[in-house]
Amino acid sequence: MSIDKTSASTDEHAVANPEAAADAVTVVDPRLLVREQGLAGYVGEFKRKMKGGDLGSVPVVIGLIVICIIFQSLNSAFLSAENLNNIAVAMVATGMMSVGIIFVLLLGEIDLSVGSVSGVAGAITAVLSVTHGVNEWLAVLIALASGAAIGALHGFFFARIGAPAFAVTLAGLLFWLGFMLQILGENGTINIDGEGVVGKLTTYYFSDVAAAYGLALVAVVLFFVTSFLDSRRREAAGIPSRPLGDLIMRTVLLAIVAFAAAIMFNQYKGLPLALLLFILVLVLSDFVLRRTSYGRKIFALGGSVEASRRAGINVTAVRVSVFALAGFFAAVGGLFWASKIAAANQSAGAGDLLMNVIAAAVIGGTSLFGGRGRTWNALLGVMVITSIQYGLALEGIATPVQYMITGGVLLATVVIDSITRKTQKTAGRA
Repeated sequence: MSIDKTSASTDEHAVANPEAAADAVTVVDPRLLVREQGLAGYVGEFKRKMKGGDLGSVPVVIGLIVICIIFQSLNSAFLSAENLNNIAVAMVATGMMSVGIIFVLLLGEIDLSVGSVSGVAGAITAVLSVTHGVNEWLAVLIALASGAAIGALHGFFFARIGAPAFAVTLAGLLFWLGFMLQILGENGTINIDGEGVVGKLTTYYFSDVAAAYGLALVAVVLFFVTSFLDSRRREAAGIPSRPLGDLIMRTVLLAIVAFAAAIMFNQYKGLPLALLLFILVLVLSDFVLRRTSYGRKIFALGGSVEASRRAGINVTAVRVSVFALAGFFAAVGGLFWASKIAAANQSAGAGDLLMNVIAAAVIGGTSLFGGRGRTWNALLGVMVITSIQYGLALEGIATPVQYMITGGVLLATVVIDSITRKTQKTAGRA
């Protein structure tokens, strides 16, 4: 009969030192205690996360609430159905581009070219469909493919050649800006058909009230079903899972937010097509990051490139594909910008667009240091930025002041991110 030497040694030590045995404490994952302690368990879990630096989306949600309270107190029109609807549509272009940036930030890298690439996509679509009479759907597909190809080219120079991503994409920012100006020609502006494919991206609304309510219902049901099934799988595997009461509470909170938004949309024009497409992109991209091996490889690279390489991950291929995704989403955002102004012009992709795209990702909770973030961060971050812009516009605040305020918010977010990382290291979590 075999003997467990480790257990025997432990028992002997306990007999030899009964005081030490009495003081011994069984280590238990604190997450396993939540369901046993009820509400007190959730409070304790929240405190544990805060102490360990796991702030999650708490700071940005609190910030968004504060922003709404401040601007509503200054102008009662801020929370009107019309203004909130305008914010929802206006934030989509930046939000789409921010989704691509999040993939890059998860690697611990940066892409400075997305603004110029978005301008190129809008210009390609306008030149092909308006100037040369190409079918608009085909022009859109060519523009999106061009964005992905440009991103892949940047990724090649970074991943294969070894040039710093900062330098490569900075060069891309200048090159593709010049390329956009070149294909737009001397006039510099090409108007697009407001009733065409691109034109309707930001102008089409589902006016039937069933559309907004239906989307809210589908979102709530899918959230509960997926969360419930995931919890059961974790429980069957013997790892910590959320109790049913927790899932119900989260579902109720989502239902309140979702149906409140649906009521708001139906008080104006209905559900915007732009927002529907944005939500679909967020759901699909979140699934890719959290539920596929490709997503796990991205997080692994953000944690440690060398460890990922030793684990058999094709580092070069993943890096190139991530930059291709950033280029693709930059092109998608460019089409939404072209739709918003009903034209492709020389100012596309310029100004504070790049800053807002990166700021939306970081403000939403994506770490600049890589390895931490979700595509839903793009939604939270862009809501903060767009809300600030529209709130300041309602008050007639000058553009320079808007830049300074947005910059201050971004700085505060970066500081919080840095403090969070230090706190996690102190707590032994990073």
